Amino acid sequence: METNVKAVELRDLWRRYKDQGDERARERLVVAYSPLVKFIAGRMASGLPSHVEEGDLISYGLLGLIGAIERFDPARQIKFETFAVARVKGAIIDELRSLDWVPRSVRARARDIERAHAKLEAELQRSPTDEEMAEQLEMTVEEFQSALLEIANSSVLALDDLWTFADPEGGGGQISVLDTITDPNAVDPEAEAHSSEVKDRLADAIESLPERERLVIALYYYENLTLREIGEVLGVTESRVSQLHTKAVLGLRSRFAGSLP
Repeated sequence: METNVKAVELRDLWRRYKDQGDERARERLVVAYSPLVKFIAGRMASGLPSHVEEGDLISYGLLGLIGAIERFDPARQIKFETFAVARVKGAIIDELRSLDWVPRSVRARARDIERAHAKLEAELQRSPTDEEMAEQLEMTVEEFQSALLEIANSSVLALDDLWTFADPEGGGGQISVLDTITDPNAVDPEAEAHSSEVKDRLADAIESLPERERLVIALYYYENLTLREIGEVLGVTESRVSQLHTKAVLGLRSRFAGSLP
């Protein structure tokens, strides 16, 4: 009953804000959905350096939430939470990028790995192994894996990033790589939205990842397991899970270099 009452109250708030321009209703919507921002900020903070405060991420995310509330169209019958998640993450990432706290050397190393991955994948017609990547980069496997950890600990990874795509009907929009991963047990809200060529390409790219990398992504983003818990499932260390995750992300980015920011 409580859930039903809350749903009725939310529908009334949306009606008052969208139909009547009631700013008080908008403020109450921000309060009602603020736990979503806290959840997203908490998950993102777990993968960022310790000097990045979760409270700051929440502040950045609230700006994204307000923007999502202003842009949301209840008539589309897509869950607001689905609509808002990407925009909250995007606001956090935009602010972190504006602070430019990621060392240039780390950014450069990530670009080197992306280029090497793209070159090897084109030559081999499959995702390269750590050994092949290390040889291409003229480093040892241990050095390559250490580089992955450094990137993982110093950057916002691309699965939480927003990438721009062209809308076939004109204009543009934003999606995340996460939006393209198929959950066989869930109703796909994107079926009600416009599909795009980029979404298809991203989904194909994720499907082509090595099984272990694809499993890490699924367990982290769908099952909400921590890196440590994923390590227990796979029988590897938390650091190794972080390496697999980072390698998968950089590999995906390498496929879209030039077409995505």
